[in-house]
Amino acid sequence: MAHLKFLCLLLVFTDLISSGLAQSKAKTTSLQIPEVKQGSLITEKLPSEILKENRIGLDPNRTIKVYLPSGYASSQKSYPVIYYFHNIFWSVEKMFENGNVVKLLDRGITSGMIQDFIFVAADFSTPTTGSIYENSPISGRWLDFITKELVPFIDKRFRTLPHRNSRGLAGDFMGGRGALKLAMVHADLFSVVYALHPVATGSGQIPWSYVQVDWKKLYQCKTVDELGGDGRSKLFITISQAFLPNPNRPPFYCDYFMEPEKGEPKLHTANTKKTKDGFLLDATLEESASNLRSMRGIAFDWGRFDPTQAHVYSNQDFSRKLEDLGIEHEAEEYRGDPWDKTWTENGRFYSRLLPFFERHLVFEPAN
Repeated sequence: MAHLKFLCLLLVFTDLISSGLAQSKAKTTSLQIPEVKQGSLITEKLPSEILKENRIGLDPNRTIKVYLPSGYASSQKSYPVIYYFHNIFWSVEKMFENGNVVKLLDRGITSGMIQDFIFVAADFSTPTTGSIYENSPISGRWLDFITKELVPFIDKRFRTLPHRNSRGLAGDFMGGRGALKLAMVHADLFSVVYALHPVATGSGQIPWSYVQVDWKKLYQCKTVDELGGDGRSKLFITISQAFLPNPNRPPFYCDYFMEPEKGEPKLHTANTKKTKDGFLLDATLEESASNLRSMRGIAFDWGRFDPTQAHVYSNQDFSRKLEDLGIEHEAEEYRGDPWDKTWTENGRFYSRLLPFFERHLVFEPAN
C-alpha cells in the first residue's frame, strides 16, 4: 500500500482496490445462522441495448441475481424492491458465491427485521475496474442501464410494487457512491437509500496533484492488460473515461487530469475541475438538493479505521453539507475498519441496513 499521505487523496480512488480484496476475505467464511425460512435466488440474463454503446469491450448481456422471499411462489402479493450495487473489482457472482447474503436476507425476513421484499443485484463488472455508476459513451451508460432497462425489466418480470416509494437503493464502497448518485438524480424512481461506507463523497484533504500514479507508463500502454495488477492506474482510466471521454484518443479513448507536456505529466486544471465536479458527489449536492429532500430515507455509514482516511473525512463532510442544505439523513461512523462489520451475522447489512428499509420503504400497494 502506498504512503498514507498519497492514499488519502484517493478517497475515493486507490483504497477501493484493497477494499475489493478485503471484501473477498470477509466473505469467504460461511455464516453459522440457525435454520430459517428460505427464499430463492434466481439468475436472469438481461440483454442491454444501452450498454452496446461503449469502446471498452463490454458484454451487453448482463447477469442479474434476484432474491425472492419464501412466500413469493405461493402468493399473488406484490413486493417492494431493493437494488444493490457492488464495489469495483468485484462481481455479482462473487457477491453470492458463499451464500452469506442469502442467509442474511432469509434471517432478516424470518426474524421480522424486515418484511418480505425482492432483492436485486446486477453485474456491474467491466474489462477494467467495474462500473463507477455513471453515463459515458466510452465505458457505458450505466445510469441509463439501471433506470431505463434494469428497473423496467424487474417490474415486468416479477410482482413488484412499481412505485418510487417501494424502491430502495443500496451498495458498498463504489456501489455506495452509485446508490447515492441515483438518489441524487433519480428521486423520481427511488425513495430510500442506504450506502455502506461510500467513497467519492468528497475530495479528502490532499490536492489531486499529489496523486501517485505512474503516468508515463499509463500513457504508453496500448491495452489495459499491460497494466497487470496496477489497479490504481486502471481506476484512473475508468474515471477519465467517465468524465473526460475522447473518442479520438485511442487506446483508452479519454483525456486525463494529468496530461503529458514535453514528456512529463503536468496538472491540467480544466480537466481536473471537470473530473472532480463529475466524480465527487459533494460537487453537485446543491443542484440535487430538491431531489434528496424528496427522499423518504437517506442513510450512510463508514468505518473510522479506514486506512484511507480521506474516506472518513469526506463522509463526515458530506453529512455536514447535507445538514446545511436541510436534507434529513442518518450518518454513522462506527468503530472498525470498512469491512469487518458489514457482512457478519449481526453486522451492518443485517442490523442497520435492513431495519432502515423496513422503516422507510412502503410494503403495501397504494390505495
